[in-house]
Amino acid sequence: MALALSPLVLGLGGCATEPTPLQENVTYATEWIGDEPVIGRTQVTLVLADGRAYGNGGCNHWFGSYVRDGEQLRFSELGSTRRACNEAIMAQENHFLETLGRVQRWDISNLDQLRLWPDQGAPMRLWPADE
Repeated sequence: MALALSPLVLGLGGCATEPTPLQENVTYATEWIGDEPVIGRTQVTLVLADGRAYGNGGCNHWFGSYVRDGEQLRFSELGSTRRACNEAIMAQENHFLETLGRVQRWDISNLDQLRLWPDQGAPMRLWPADE
């Protein structure tokens, strides 16, 4: 009986895949900020590189620092340029930066979407951007 099950067991071993890692030097495009989708075609992006984080908030370029320890991820010293844009875009950008400052951990969904989890509420959801 054990011999008959061996090919089945071996076949199932090939189904497991490694989770996608959090990648540095990759531009991630934000799709959702908590429970709110990104407005229209607004580019809200995130790049992680050697302890530095930066991107576009939809209107302004933003920047800061991050520390990653396993699944723990924290952003600090967040700032941005000070260009004025449409009121709704500015509100979205402020919400993005405020939520980013509350991120506690990250994971990759079963759809290979990066999720950044704040201390409370729904995660930010991002995809690697087409470049």
